[in-house]
Amino acid sequence: MIQTILLNGNIVTLDERRPHVSALAISYGRIAALGPGDDIKPLVDSNTAVVNLDGKTVLPGLADAHLHWEAQSRALRSVNVFEVPSKALAVQRVAERASQTDAGEWITGQGWAQDLWDDRAFPSKSDLDLVAPHNPVFLSAKSGHAAWVNSAALTAAGIDDSTPDPAGGQIMRDADGAATGILLETAMDTVHDQIPNPSPEQLADMMAAAQALALRSGITMIHDFDEPSCLVALQILRERGGLDFRVVKQINQRWLDAALDSGIRGGFGDDWIRIGALKLFADGALGAKTALMFEPYAGEPDNYGMAVVDKEEMVELVSRASRFGLPSSIHAIGDKAVHDVLDVFESVRREEAVRDEPVGNRRHRIEHVQIIHPQDVGRLAELDIIASMQPIHAISDMTTADRYWGARNRYAYNPRLQLDHGARVAFGSDAPVEPFDPLLGIHAAITRQRNGQPTDGWYPEARLDLRESLLGFTQGPAYAAGMEDRLGKLSKGFLADLIVLDGDITRVKPDAIPDLRILGTMVDGKWRYRDFD
Repeated sequence: MIQTILLNGNIVTLDERRPHVSALAISYGRIAALGPGDDIKPLVDSNTAVVNLDGKTVLPGLADAHLHWEAQSRALRSVNVFEVPSKALAVQRVAERASQTDAGEWITGQGWAQDLWDDRAFPSKSDLDLVAPHNPVFLSAKSGHAAWVNSAALTAAGIDDSTPDPAGGQIMRDADGAATGILLETAMDTVHDQIPNPSPEQLADMMAAAQALALRSGITMIHDFDEPSCLVALQILRERGGLDFRVVKQINQRWLDAALDSGIRGGFGDDWIRIGALKLFADGALGAKTALMFEPYAGEPDNYGMAVVDKEEMVELVSRASRFGLPSSIHAIGDKAVHDVLDVFESVRREEAVRDEPVGNRRHRIEHVQIIHPQDVGRLAELDIIASMQPIHAISDMTTADRYWGARNRYAYNPRLQLDHGARVAFGSDAPVEPFDPLLGIHAAITRQRNGQPTDGWYPEARLDLRESLLGFTQGPAYAAGMEDRLGKLSKGFLADLIVLDGDITRVKPDAIPDLRILGTMVDGKWRYRDFD
């Protein structure tokens, strides 16, 4: 039985065998037929809902291959300090929240970046102490690799001036050795772990609100990198009948033993929630100047960044996960970190070959690949490692990258290099580090411009064309999920996940792409969001 037919559309299938059609038919969540309207109309019966698209453009559903779903859902209820232009404005917003918050309750926020401020200096606990003396405050940086906290938060976590730095992290101190209130990498966890968590049911409520925004952005699948609490809430949302997009759930390092002991392997689950890969951190981030580099940061001759998990431990963890059926997904931003991770995967690929393990069985990934050494450019393709990248980071970070990495940026934020060498790419947003809006990511990949600048784009040779960008948000994530046989394009037998746009993305100027509106989002053959007749 045909439940839904779309007619009179500009349907961009991303299927090379049939790139454009005007109509398609949907049966039980899958595409049953597609082609000219005259071929599809005879399939209509008394139970079929016929939708006249009136020329509107249809694309396969868009995926976000890297985000932090619990953090994003909770961020909607936090203080908004995202890319505030000054420290003073961030402090003002904390003050406003403190005036509405009972003493002792935590105040959280996300998204500040000191490189956007005039002095580019890290803030301090005293800035927050003045406006929130009775509330612990935790504000994570835009990069997610630094936190700005006040004295009440440090006290709650038992951190004082004599507290040693944790492995893989740093408590920043002033010239007198006093903790400043800036925490880097794993040092953040000590304070973050003190923040009361919402109940799973409350978190599911938050996710429902965030999901509504994602569907209005055209997102039909996410790859999540948060903790198991995120998985619990997602399952509750599904039990309620409210899970409306697909989820690939990665497993963070500290939960590896539990996962392997339970017998979970990559791909466990179904088309709604499935297990992806082990997630590790090789290094930090550019914003916090903790990304691990071969050469020091400009102006800081002793700063080469920071290793979060050392190379030998990564080999052990990735090898063990692979033996038990899990691929690995490793955060690596600096060129030295990317190099080390490639060495890790090269070692594990050799072990897999000895076991006669097909390469496609372990779809290993490097998350971000923000800068790569020239000698490593082709190694992802050689090892069949997925480059999981976020095009929007290029336009967000370009000023900071120019300041600290200089001419090395020819090899930074550059999926063009990976595509040209034959590597697979999967695109995402890293939300809440950036907005989870794939149209912004597509625009960034094509133009490498922010507010029209630079005129030709930042390192314009790295620009992608529209098709490459769309594939990065569709077929790339589908392959990384092990779902390329049913997602990523509109083809007979594929899952009916699609979006409707108010304009033809193949014809508008690149600058107009962010202004296109998502009019409808369908997942599994059902409208999860619709704003057209």
